[in-house]
Amino acid sequence: MAITKAASLADDLVQRFEEQIETGEMPVGSRFPTEKEITETFGVSRTVVREAYSRLSARGLLESRRGSGAYVPDGAQYRAFQVTAEEIGEIDDVLKLLEMRMGFETEMADLAARRRTDADLAALRRTLAAMEESSDVDASVDADAAFHAAIASATGNPYFLRFTQFLGVRLVPSRRLYLQGDDPVRHQRYARTINRDHEAIVAAIEAGDPVAARRAARRHIEKSILRYRTLKESR
Repeated sequence: MAITKAASLADDLVQRFEEQIETGEMPVGSRFPTEKEITETFGVSRTVVREAYSRLSARGLLESRRGSGAYVPDGAQYRAFQVTAEEIGEIDDVLKLLEMRMGFETEMADLAARRRTDADLAALRRTLAAMEESSDVDASVDADAAFHAAIASATGNPYFLRFTQFLGVRLVPSRRLYLQGDDPVRHQRYARTINRDHEAIVAAIEAGDPVAARRAARRHIEKSILRYRTLKESR
């Protein structure tokens, strides 16, 4: 089964904390480590930590307290939608996730075009630069996830950001299904293809044009769906 390294690392963190909560090692009221503590202890990126924490929060196992940190809540229990790495290991699974994203992504781009700030635009441009410079799967996945999170932030609606962070790298189709081997030239070529779609979305958001932003976001997903359908038919 093909999954990204980031997704696998997030799975490991989620499982680790689930076990600690279920066994009582982390009882109600326990404070979760900070992002910095996790990155230093386990050698993972902040993207991985945020995805793991978002999934734990969505499952009812973590609650954030402004200015204080994250804690195990009262009555911690599974109670929410989730998408696991095991569920997106095949092309059909990626296609289902892309279909689900269609409406979400177009509406998010629309709102971002209406509400974005200069800081939002600067954040989006940084993700474009990171994608352009990436030459391996994990770097491009991190840049892609950061791009969608930046659009979510630009909506000014925290629920878009929370849901985007919850899905995390699940928002990015499994590139190990599409890219065979570790050829950095091929990875970079593919990342730049994706980035051209991203640039069209950013241009519309920067222009404050919600109609164009919706159209660019929808086209981005449609092209991803076409790529994976073509890949499926070639196998």
